[in-house]
Amino acid sequence: MTAMPPPRHRGAAKKPMWIIVLLSLVCVALMGAYVYPPRRYSACYFFASSVCTPFKGWLPVVAREKTDEEIVSSVVIRDLLSMPMAVSKNPKIAFMFLTPGTLPFERLWEKFLQGHDGRYSIYIHASREKPVHSSSLFVGREIHSEKVVWGRISMVDAEKRLLANALEDVDNQFFVLLSDSCVPLHTFDYIYNYLMGTNVSFIDCFLDPGPHGTGRFSMEMLPEIEQSDFRKGAQWFAITRRHALLILADNLYYNKFKLYCKPAEGRNCIADEHYLPTLFNMVDPGGIANWSVTHVDWSEGKWHPRSYRAADVTYQLLKNITSVNENFHITSDDKKVMTRTPCMWNGTKRPCYLFARKFYPESLNNLLKLFSSYTSA
Repeated sequence: MTAMPPPRHRGAAKKPMWIIVLLSLVCVALMGAYVYPPRRYSACYFFASSVCTPFKGWLPVVAREKTDEEIVSSVVIRDLLSMPMAVSKNPKIAFMFLTPGTLPFERLWEKFLQGHDGRYSIYIHASREKPVHSSSLFVGREIHSEKVVWGRISMVDAEKRLLANALEDVDNQFFVLLSDSCVPLHTFDYIYNYLMGTNVSFIDCFLDPGPHGTGRFSMEMLPEIEQSDFRKGAQWFAITRRHALLILADNLYYNKFKLYCKPAEGRNCIADEHYLPTLFNMVDPGGIANWSVTHVDWSEGKWHPRSYRAADVTYQLLKNITSVNENFHITSDDKKVMTRTPCMWNGTKRPCYLFARKFYPESLNNLLKLFSSYTSA
């Protein structure tokens, strides 16, 4: 008989230890990145959100340590917002004109300001050439000006330069930014009482999830500015003295926009459309009205708003603008969602707009003829 060979004992299969080690390292890295995020980015910017989401339910929430700059900024802004402001015996409106040169509507503004000496101040930032004046009210009102490039931080710098000069006068209590194509829509008394009768600033601010909104956000702004903080709005503001001081005091958020919000760099970020809306959304959202008191018509859907020629300027056009009592915003994504919000002034629905743009210089005579009628109650 043939002898059977003894049974061979198979050794236990070797486990693929390298896979186990690799998975362990990935898990540790994920948890470590979540709990101790890097200086600039959170873990979910490196990994897909589907990977990060399961950890949010059970990983401990660890507060990020603030930088020295953030601590300084938060203390200064907190005290500026809470400190009592000096009360002026003669409060004035500072009209701040941001223009490349000559102001074509000086004669209209003179008519608007006539008889109200001591209740207003005028400041002109002329970025290209020295203005030629047609009204004595504007003579000598130019401030030191620098070149302004559309969409870049130099536009914000010009706004801050105007604010700094206007703040030197302690009686200036409200600060209105205007362009060379802006015109008044109401009488001086109406506008004065509208602004001086409230304690909020009129800064346009809304959340646009589209490519011209949060699509312009740069991760380089982290961690001080989150994408959820990023807002958009028109640059033409009317703000309180407290908020004017706050803008000049801010360096932390301003520097983020100076470095990482630039046109034609992938995201095409426009600093003057995002800096102030984002800043006030973060530090004092309840202190702004979320709309601008300067009317602009974006209905044509172009990069620039509609401009009014002389033939366009009629009594009906101006009355239509002055009667608008809802502001609206449209998102820049494919959905084009439009939101309408009533313009609430001290709890009462009121007309939204005190000024309007953009008017061609050729429309001056029509505006002068119509001024008394379209600004009447």
